Amino acid sequence: AKGHYTEGAELIDSVLDVVRKEAESCDCLQGFQITHSLGGGTGSGMGTLLISKIREEYPDRIMCTYSVCPSPKVSDTVVEPYNATLSVHQLVENADEVMCLDNEALYDICFRTLKLTTPTYGDLNHLVCAAMSGITTCLRFPGQLNSDLRKLAVNLIPFPRLHFFMIGFAPLTSRGSQQYRALTVPELTQQQFDAKNMMCAADPRHGRYLTAACMFRGRMSTKEVDEQMLNVQNKNSSYFVEWIPNNIKASVCDIPPKGLKMSTTFIGNSTAIQEMFKRVSEQFTAMFRRKAFLHWYTGEGMDEMEFTEAESNMNDLVSEYQ
Repeated sequence: AKGHYTEGAELIDSVLDVVRKEAESCDCLQGFQITHSLGGGTGSGMGTLLISKIREEYPDRIMCTYSVCPSPKVSDTVVEPYNATLSVHQLVENADEVMCLDNEALYDICFRTLKLTTPTYGDLNHLVCAAMSGITTCLRFPGQLNSDLRKLAVNLIPFPRLHFFMIGFAPLTSRGSQQYRALTVPELTQQQFDAKNMMCAADPRHGRYLTAACMFRGRMSTKEVDEQMLNVQNKNSSYFVEWIPNNIKASVCDIPPKGLKMSTTFIGNSTAIQEMFKRVSEQFTAMFRRKAFLHWYTGEGMDEMEFTEAESNMNDLVSEYQ
């Protein structure tokens, strides 16, 4: 509430000033990427305020957010469910693409795949960076099959409200086994569709993919990529909805990330993401039924109606993902 209404509102003008200066020095502004958390106050309140303001000023630009959602077991703040529900309410309306991340899933990847015993926030950020850079790589480097944020949105969003994606990255290998790992297109495809690879605590095997995008980087033939994509769709056809015939968008970029010969970033729009919303919604309902902690929000000039509205919006979203 503070971030969105009182303190955020005071700061927003100076923030927008910085944004405007940046935007004015661009040749061809594609869109905005915002990284924020949905659990804390600043990320959810100020973050969504900024998104809606940028939306007003640049209505025709892509708004892409990387949102750290509340994870199932690890919770930093008590009022996480409130903040998350209120900000999802905003993100549904104002963002074009929301990439859901979650700390617990990132820790899991660090433990299991990268074999790190004590992952720090730096390691988590490194994972997210890899995925973020993979998403925008086609804007920055030449490639055979290009894509950009707009093409991504066009290919991934079947209905305007369903724009919450899970992201994955491959190859993820521990430092020790790096030199034994063969990097081939089938291998990368295999790993990027793996449920352990998702940076969000929802299991794609529990839902079906509406759409997916695979961004390959490195020297490889597009034919190989197309074959693998077809292969995935034929083998796992039960995991893709049948009312979209070609679910996967592929793009190939020539320049791989530093230190790798080839890599791939995966973005999936899966119905399994509803697990995350359901989880938050349950916690929200439990607290809201008792009106716990509400006075902090109403004291900042919020209304109980806003909470009920956000709750019903979230439940609608879950039912749309069924």
